[in-house]
Amino acid sequence: MGPKELENQVAVVTGGGRGIGLAIAEALADAGARVAVVDVDESGAREAAKNLPGDGHLGFRADVTVDREVQEVLQAVEERIGSITILVNNAGITRDNLLLRMSEEDWDRVLAVNLKGAFNATKGVARGMMKRRQGAIVNIASVIGLMGNSGQANYAASKAGMIGLTKSVAREFASRGVRCNAIAPGFIETEMTAKLKPEVIEGLKSQIPLGTLGSPGDVAGVVRFLVGPGAAYITGQVIGVDGGMVM
Repeated sequence: MGPKELENQVAVVTGGGRGIGLAIAEALADAGARVAVVDVDESGAREAAKNLPGDGHLGFRADVTVDREVQEVLQAVEERIGSITILVNNAGITRDNLLLRMSEEDWDRVLAVNLKGAFNATKGVARGMMKRRQGAIVNIASVIGLMGNSGQANYAASKAGMIGLTKSVAREFASRGVRCNAIAPGFIETEMTAKLKPEVIEGLKSQIPLGTLGSPGDVAGVVRFLVGPGAAYITGQVIGVDGGMVM
């Protein structure tokens, strides 16, 4: 391979301290980008950044639901690493319950982290990207945002909302050369799925045509493609990385 395809690019990955976010940060660093790992767990963010391939990476703490914190971190990234050209909105949580038992707090918290967090970060990078006419944004949605799931009304609504946000941002920013796409992962092996009982995992596999759970790397590889030169003509799309679960 010649020069890395993301050389001289600066990427921000929210929720980048572990799981899918960490795999994304690794893939972008591997492609030559300098990565800002943003996570609500500061030591996790710093540790992750320290272990990424290449150099120039830094870890930052921010609660994506608090706009002031997000804007301060984005400003720090611009000052310490460089102009942001890539944003991956990956920070997300679940607070599962049947709708009739779901508290207002659990509804609000999931919508705040998953959807408002993506809005805060996108708004924060938009002006710079549009001015420089260079930028790629990827929102990590979910198959649950496409198909719904019993016990996850809040999560499904937040992820469906991210898909609507993706398409609106893609339309608004396209004339300035800034692209925005979404990925809808299916069931991926992370700390979240590790807590599931073996029989639940088997049940999930039976719904997946490829017959296995995905790995964080499966999602990260698609992010790397979407922010790179090979995807220059792709915007406003939702790519399922789910083993064929939703077709």
